[in-house]
Amino acid sequence: MKIRFCGATEGVTGSCHLLITDKANVLLDCGQFQGGKAQDRLNYREFPFEPSEIDCLVLSHAHIDHCGRIPLLVKRGFRGNIFCTKATADLLPIMLRDSGYIHEKEAEWANKKAERKGQPLVQPLYTVADAEESLRYVHPVLYDQLIEVSEGIHVCFNDAGHILGSAETELWVQEGDAETKIVFSGDLGVNHRPILRDPTIIRHADYVIMESTYGNRLHPENAMSIEKLVKVILRTVERGGTVVIPSFAVGRTQEMIYQLNMLYDENPEIYGKLKNVPVYIDSPMANAATEVFKKNTAVFDDDFKAFMDKGDHPLEFKNLHFTQSTEESQALNSDRKPKIIISASGMCEAGRIRHHLKHNLWNPKCSIVFVGYQAEGTLGRKLVEGAESVNLFGEEIQVNAEIVNLEGFSGHADRDGLAHWVGSFVTHPVVFLVHGEKESKEDFAAYLGENLDIHPIVIQQNSEFELVPGRRPEGTHMEPVSTFQLDADEINALRNKISGLSSSIGDLLNTAAVETGKNISPERLIEINNIIQELAESEANLKATLLEEAEEGRVSE
Repeated sequence: MKIRFCGATEGVTGSCHLLITDKANVLLDCGQFQGGKAQDRLNYREFPFEPSEIDCLVLSHAHIDHCGRIPLLVKRGFRGNIFCTKATADLLPIMLRDSGYIHEKEAEWANKKAERKGQPLVQPLYTVADAEESLRYVHPVLYDQLIEVSEGIHVCFNDAGHILGSAETELWVQEGDAETKIVFSGDLGVNHRPILRDPTIIRHADYVIMESTYGNRLHPENAMSIEKLVKVILRTVERGGTVVIPSFAVGRTQEMIYQLNMLYDENPEIYGKLKNVPVYIDSPMANAATEVFKKNTAVFDDDFKAFMDKGDHPLEFKNLHFTQSTEESQALNSDRKPKIIISASGMCEAGRIRHHLKHNLWNPKCSIVFVGYQAEGTLGRKLVEGAESVNLFGEEIQVNAEIVNLEGFSGHADRDGLAHWVGSFVTHPVVFLVHGEKESKEDFAAYLGENLDIHPIVIQQNSEFELVPGRRPEGTHMEPVSTFQLDADEINALRNKISGLSSSIGDLLNTAAVETGKNISPERLIEINNIIQELAESEANLKATLLEEAEEGRVSE
């Protein structure tokens, strides 16, 4: 038996692991890479396996970094069953259709520019139709239900407490007379958090594949984060600004609704100050996901159910509004009255949140509040780390708004939560650490070794391990993405091209200066402004690409 690690090996996105037995090939997750252009390019690579040879897919939850390449998998030949919890199956249509739509629009935008430049057209990673096709293979399963997913392989889903429907997966693999148990953590949630039940403690396993997103960090108490959020909202409203909250459409947005509802319910004084401040959920995906939450209350924790027993729905309150149309979304930025806008995506890489940032980042009266993890390379990460300006829609936007990062709202377990979970195994399994940035995984591994005498294998690249009972696995690294080294002449040619463009633009500006004062039609002025905007966007894209390539070069060295 072998485990092949095909994603979430060098970061927190692209979760994908392949279990190879003597009778079946079982895929654990098939997620999309996220975090800038360098990560996005990874989505277009060939899978490190033949999709048609995968017998089934076992899905941990509905976040795009875990499910986002499923339509591509089907498009390239996969025809097996996709097993997941019922709630995950309810969320998948929302997530995958939206993802297909985004890929279509991105390709459409890229092709408009390519046509003007006489360049080849591009194809979307997948389409809405591809997403619809992939949903045909989804098979919902209840928590705690033991099922056979392929010959000799049984699976049971346990509550992971991360988002609605999220699961820890137990797999029992029969090869000959021997049975091996593998546990895949998926993404682990935080104990004692609202709405969801705590992550399930599992006692027995031979091998554990475990996330490590916050392996070297501790979260503030949730109550402290709520208190900080209230203070941010109050001081922002007092100065006449808007609070913009980038939030994951599934999970985090619903938690924010719940927390605000509880806050208003338990603190009449605060509600009195904020009852006239509207809260807008500006994300069609979040709106649809909230309806799915309302239909799956059976899997929620006791506090949530007790709230409902009082006759008050936890995901509804008086000044809460859900926007749907583009016109409604645009109107929010035309209205300068104080408000709270919760919008996706959570890392600010796509969606309506980018428009809200464009209209509010420059304003010192406003606040941008981050309530979730920001991966390397994302716009959210740049803002959290103190960027003075960012490029949005070809325009350089100054960051004058108050930037606040509230880690207490994270949906991922922190170091102590992760250590408690893995330390609860009594069978001393071999642990593989994935789904974490390099430093987080290494620090967490060191912590486990020093405090729990657990010595995990830190997965740093796509790799394959043979599982032999009684022996610590040794991995074989898979071939990285092919690259080539530019020689001196090629580098000089690039420099000359950039220098030539710079000289040409300089000559153009000199000529324009001579012509200053002559009449110009409004149409021609609009045309010139459009070209200038495109030049600015191209300059930003060139800069980003060069920096990404330089960073990738440093990492590979």
